[in-house]
Amino acid sequence: MTEITAQSIDAALRKQLDALNTSVESRETGSVIQVGDGIARVDGLKNAMAGELLEFTSSTGQVVYGMAQNLEEDEVGAVLLGDVAAIKENDAVKTTGRLVEVPSGKALLGRVVNPLGMPLDGKGEIKAEGTRPVEFKAPGVIHRKPVHEPMQTGILAVDSMIPIGRGQRELIIGDRQTGKTAIAVDAILNQKGKDMVCIYVAVGQKASTVANVQETLEKHGAMDYTIIVNASASDSAPLQYIAPMAGAAMGEYFVYNGEDGKPAGPENPGRHVLIVYDDLTKQAVAYRQMSLTLRRPPGREAYPGDIFYLHSRLLERAVKMNEQNGLGSMTALPIIETQAGDVSAYIPTNVISITDGQIYLQTDLFFQGQRPAVDVGISVSRVGGSAQIKQMKQVAGTLKLDLAAFRELKAFTQFGSDLDKATQDQLTRGAAMTELLKQNRFCMMDVYDQAVAIYAGGKGYLDDVPTEDIVRFRTELLEFLHASKPEVFDELAKAGKWTGDVENLTNAAIEAFKLQFAPTA
Repeated sequence: MTEITAQSIDAALRKQLDALNTSVESRETGSVIQVGDGIARVDGLKNAMAGELLEFTSSTGQVVYGMAQNLEEDEVGAVLLGDVAAIKENDAVKTTGRLVEVPSGKALLGRVVNPLGMPLDGKGEIKAEGTRPVEFKAPGVIHRKPVHEPMQTGILAVDSMIPIGRGQRELIIGDRQTGKTAIAVDAILNQKGKDMVCIYVAVGQKASTVANVQETLEKHGAMDYTIIVNASASDSAPLQYIAPMAGAAMGEYFVYNGEDGKPAGPENPGRHVLIVYDDLTKQAVAYRQMSLTLRRPPGREAYPGDIFYLHSRLLERAVKMNEQNGLGSMTALPIIETQAGDVSAYIPTNVISITDGQIYLQTDLFFQGQRPAVDVGISVSRVGGSAQIKQMKQVAGTLKLDLAAFRELKAFTQFGSDLDKATQDQLTRGAAMTELLKQNRFCMMDVYDQAVAIYAGGKGYLDDVPTEDIVRFRTELLEFLHASKPEVFDELAKAGKWTGDVENLTNAAIEAFKLQFAPTA
């Protein structure tokens, strides 16, 4: 029989007292003094926090959530995130003590959700592992390391000249209908089997457009590792405003936690995430609408003064973590739509200055049949060669110079007729390389295939191939090499760079292929 001592009684009582829930829920209650345009002005919430989740209860007992935005001297300006029509004047409002949060975890993979994490795909409830705040402070420079691993898009023009690294922020910018979403979707499809989680955030798109993207991803088996966050054109401005941040929060779960759901660290590596914001122009418009209805002063182009801060704190969340923090990464591909190619408008210049490079798509190139319609002249990657494998870096360096020289010459020789042989050769090479970069949708290329294709062009093997046959030449050459000369790729991968032996082997294989290649009559 155990002896009952004063200590054991004390310990037992303490244990029971600890188990008692003595916390008093401190929730303030206020009332709605004015409501309209999805905005509610609330009285009586002295201790509300900026960005706090507020609970509105209508006279019929319906609960609608809102978010505290303006903390003024005598009232709080809040935006409603649910059924706007349900809330009337004098309805009760309570603080929740929590910031706006979204569900996060593996249960969201393969699902289409709204910015609050509620399912839109009719596949039932989502049992999420936990929640993450929509607004989250980005990791400081101490927790990061420089971007150094490639994030292959499978698109020849991008991976060779505007390479994207894991943890980079690369802007896709261009007018409407120039193939911006196509590049982002191809990049998602190319992550199959590469241990990447992809998130596609659609802001202000038509529901049918998002359904098409979903269908494409399902058809190519990419929904298994993808989450779609959809705030469509028919959703309220506050939902469109928080959608990109909600997507980032869902992605951060994978970056900051390992496979087992525990915090990432040296022993428990974080995951890699690719997030597409399609598009931030519409988020800026939603934020402008929200701010103007909240009576915030308009600034340039009627946008509020903190619109730059909105996009910078969102894109700053893209990160490449260091070894102590599990080496996870989040790569962001924000999309911006320009009006008639005006890159110097307010929102485009803002986002260009935040990101680490931009892929600029041009309408003229698109209609000339150059697809993807990437303007190599003003597209850049500020991470550059650090985000490329050595084999690609060696052959792609000359490619950008060749194309730049070709563009200059082409403009210069438009009016002249008699050209010397060197100029003519340069024009032929430039035209061949430009044609080589054409690529259909959903035809992603492996990085070694890309390197060999560019090598063939750079060494002049395409100079005597008719322009209209170059894409077919590239496709058939790669098929021939994989079927008959796989050692080319094996040696290239093994050597880690283009050595003399690898070049000789590749030259011999390309020449063997050229002997059997039949140009179109």
